[in-house]
Amino acid sequence: MDPTWIISLLALITILAVLVFAIVSKERTEAERKADTKSSALAKDGDSHDAKT
Repeated sequence: MDPTWIISLLALITILAVLVFAIVSKERTEAERKADTKSSALAKDGDSHDAKT
């Protein structure tokens, strides 16, 4: 048997797995961006908490 078909199959499976992982990560990131969260104190629009030292 020629081992090239196994190598090709493993490469295809790896590429598909990376593609699925990227799509899932993108969806999670977009969901987090849409969530209503409070801005960081370091952000321009964030609450500075009047931290005076």
